[in-house]
Amino acid sequence: MVFVNDLAGTRGIPVWMGHMPANADAMSFVDVVFPSFLFIVGMSVPFALKNRLKKGDSFLQLQGHIAWRTLGLLTLGFFLVNGESGLNENATGMPLHAWLLLFYAAAILTWNVYTFRNKTWAYAGRFAGIAILLTLAFIFRAPDGVTGMRPHWWGILGLIGWAYLYACILFQLLKGNIILLLAAIVFCIAWYITAKQPAVHDSASLWWIGAQSGNAAHTSVVLCGIVLSRIFFNNETAGIQKRFLQAGLFFAGLVIAGYLLRPYFTISKIYATPTWCLYSAAICTSIFSLLYWLIDIRGNAKWTTFFQPAATNPLLTYIIPGIVFSLFSLLTISMFPRQYRYGIYGILWSLFFAVLVMYIAKGLNKLKIRMQL
Repeated sequence: MVFVNDLAGTRGIPVWMGHMPANADAMSFVDVVFPSFLFIVGMSVPFALKNRLKKGDSFLQLQGHIAWRTLGLLTLGFFLVNGESGLNENATGMPLHAWLLLFYAAAILTWNVYTFRNKTWAYAGRFAGIAILLTLAFIFRAPDGVTGMRPHWWGILGLIGWAYLYACILFQLLKGNIILLLAAIVFCIAWYITAKQPAVHDSASLWWIGAQSGNAAHTSVVLCGIVLSRIFFNNETAGIQKRFLQAGLFFAGLVIAGYLLRPYFTISKIYATPTWCLYSAAICTSIFSLLYWLIDIRGNAKWTTFFQPAATNPLLTYIIPGIVFSLFSLLTISMFPRQYRYGIYGILWSLFFAVLVMYIAKGLNKLKIRMQL
């Protein structure tokens, strides 16, 4: 995500290294990054909920944890989207990048994993973070200088938040049953298809179906991750061959379903079409199966230590580029000469920047700065 986001500012790169246009009926590897996040969320859901129950959480405590995590993702997405849309600096009373830096600091304070023995310091940190967030929301003025913060869209984190919430609800209602989860995937795809029908799309009373069509599509990808997680880890007494066979059948089903829907819905990340969702989930299924064979079965895990800083602190890693960009912009310093943000030089810079971000995350980990919703 860090690599492709930075690469988006580079000119003269191959078409397949950028997002495909909304009406292109195509997808690049860049278009698979966001659904990979959704898929990973799905794979982690059974582990996360099981661990909460092992710790002794009651049903209400578990729902509270899900709600708090969802609220965190929505809040972060909401602030980021408004910041990216710009603000009226005179009406707000501060430069845009100063506002953004205060937001990032508040986010870290609010969702940092505190290791103090005295919980008072942790509560003080969270209180300070929430107070700063509320203050930033109160003083924010949009470019028109009058209106405040509003949800233009929910941003990547917000979209993940909605899909996570719906997937957690369905996973619990269906008790993790793979067959029922597959039915839930079909239901989500059907919801999207229904929302695009003229009778529904043009109906004033059925607007809510269309309003949730994108969330339904994204939820289907999260559910696909849950299904694969159940295939590989729910019944570990099952033989390796059986698990790979089931994963292979699941992959084939996703590809066939996407192929059958292709004449009616083009592949489009922007429109979150079923074909894009199904093909993305199929790609994630194949990649994870390969990694499972390579790491869990063959034992080739040493190379993964390179990615460990980002893997153990993904949320902080995700916002580090924004922190760096806002800091350099506030100081009017160019991170990389714009004339070189072209072709191979721009690609190499984006690769270097992605690695640099991981090492910054590693350094912050050592300073006990680790975000967790």
